[in-house]
Amino acid sequence: MPKIKTDANNEWIERLPGSIGIGNVRYATSGKCDDSAIIQGTQPVTGITGKVQLALSFNGNIVNSQELKDYMSKNFDNFKYNCDSDIVCHKLLLGFKQGKDLAGAVKDVMECLDGAFSVIGILEDGTFFAFKDAHGIKPLCAGHSQDRQTLVFSSETVSLDMNSFELDFELYPGELVIATKEGFVRQQLVEKPKHAFCAFEYAYFARPDSQFNGKYVYEIREAFGRNIVHENPDVVKECDIIISVPETGDDPAMGVHEASGLRWERASRRHRYVTERAFISLDNERFSTIDKKINILGSKVTGKNVIICEDSIVRGDTTKVIIDKLRKSGVKKVFVFATYPRVIGPCFYGIDMSTYGQLVGAKNGPEEIAKIIGADGVCYLSLEKLVEAIGQPCDQLCLACANGKYPTPLAQKLADTMKQKFLEGHKETKRIYENEENMDKCEKTN
Repeated sequence: MPKIKTDANNEWIERLPGSIGIGNVRYATSGKCDDSAIIQGTQPVTGITGKVQLALSFNGNIVNSQELKDYMSKNFDNFKYNCDSDIVCHKLLLGFKQGKDLAGAVKDVMECLDGAFSVIGILEDGTFFAFKDAHGIKPLCAGHSQDRQTLVFSSETVSLDMNSFELDFELYPGELVIATKEGFVRQQLVEKPKHAFCAFEYAYFARPDSQFNGKYVYEIREAFGRNIVHENPDVVKECDIIISVPETGDDPAMGVHEASGLRWERASRRHRYVTERAFISLDNERFSTIDKKINILGSKVTGKNVIICEDSIVRGDTTKVIIDKLRKSGVKKVFVFATYPRVIGPCFYGIDMSTYGQLVGAKNGPEEIAKIIGADGVCYLSLEKLVEAIGQPCDQLCLACANGKYPTPLAQKLADTMKQKFLEGHKETKRIYENEENMDKCEKTN
């Protein structure tokens, strides 16, 4: 079988012209959400100006995309906006149009775009490059094949492992890297960048077998679990077993088991063939997706006090459905251990939780949230113990969704402005950074 698979792969590769390729599996956090818009916004995106042709793949989100849409329309007659990838692409092209080289065009992007962006691109002459925003919010790494004949960029190290590549380095904030026949050429375009790596990658988004800063993600998640036990000893004493919300709750559950001595009962199982992700589903689809995806083995929990290990609580929908299933199975008490601090603010950097109204923790404390989701108690890992487990200084992480401190200026102004309106009862109808009225108000305060 392996030989057949290898032969099939080689056959497909031989059909493709050229020696460089890029691809993307990012879900869009800007633009429309209908099928047509999703197809039009598929990456890589391409563009052309003069003799320069560009293909680009992008992970992150641009906060000031509304402002830049008009700007790009004035500079490119054929500009069409499907999502913020088009903004990144045409901002680069504008630099070339103005006579700048690659480094100059990339530096313009870093200086003008408010948001998070890890970018991989190809120019018409075969230049293969990658760069990160000045805060390094989203992950990006570089590696090589065992024979050193192939160089690669990827968001996560696990993709290198799966293809027998070796990791060379993770890109620095504000760094441009070009792949050449002699190897990688690195240029630091932003002096003294302020690191702000997304802490939510550790809790939810990243694969557990990926590495950041020399540590496997699963090891950090296990440390989250151990730390939350130390912070909540009274709850642990009251409980009989642990279950997890698979799969991102599994590693923290291992840590809770190690630190508490309670049995980790594998009584919550994920349906491997239900591939929809509840986190990014539409509101009217989310509950159905969760209900189909997670199965509870009722006889294993009947009559017991249970700790549910959850990676985080964003909307509360997943946890609420699982608790309801546990109640029907006859559990005595249910306590939730959320191994990411309470999410109190939206993300503007590439996670689609973009309004305060989506967040159950935006104006509810742990006791209120417990009532909303049907739990006997909700325990959150503290910011201090989260940072301790990650092993990076607090001021080198983006913790905006948990502490309200955004690393980029426009995101901070938008968050502050809309938080006040939300608390006053204002109903949010769009992503905060896609609402023209919000943007106008923040620009007037500059």
